[in-house]
Amino acid sequence: MTGVAVSARVDAAAATQGRPVRPLCRRALDLAGPGDGRLALDLGCGRGVEASAMLAEGWRVWALDRAPGAGELVRAGVAGAERLTVVRGALQDVELPAAELVHASYSLPFLPPADFGPVWQRVRGSLAPGGLLAVTLFGAGDTRHDRTDLTLLGRRQARELFLGLEVLAFDDRAAEGTRAGGGSEGPGRVFEVIARRMR
Repeated sequence: MTGVAVSARVDAAAATQGRPVRPLCRRALDLAGPGDGRLALDLGCGRGVEASAMLAEGWRVWALDRAPGAGELVRAGVAGAERLTVVRGALQDVELPAAELVHASYSLPFLPPADFGPVWQRVRGSLAPGGLLAVTLFGAGDTRHDRTDLTLLGRRQARELFLGLEVLAFDDRAAEGTRAGGGSEGPGRVFEVIARRMR
């Protein structure tokens, strides 16, 4: 399936949910191919925009968010809810099932540094052989460097997280609007990474 075809389908799936599907998710779905009933994790699912895109591509989706009412909010906005499991909880507290696609856009950086390492090991450990990991990380040059509740990484630190995986994309860019929910906190570094666990 071409990238254009996947993008059109996932954008249509999210059209009623207030924003388009994040490009990171679109790229991961394109690289992963049709879901065919395989399991995808959406960590920090919010309103379910990316979960909806995954369902539209034939994935079973296990979606996690800590917000009250997350399950009802996500289910109300998606088609294919019979293939959707929504769990309310924090990344620090939840055991992750093994999956062929793990997507965490704008969720992992909001972990305190003390929690990031153990959660990262669980995220990597949930990736099935041959599976894809698609994540957003915040760079240490971020303007919020005085925030002790965020995990900010240098480029080398970010690269080292993916040792042993096949890195398919590593985009380092300046970006605005890196607050969860889309608010702007000024420009910062953002790393968007897609990697594959080798079989």
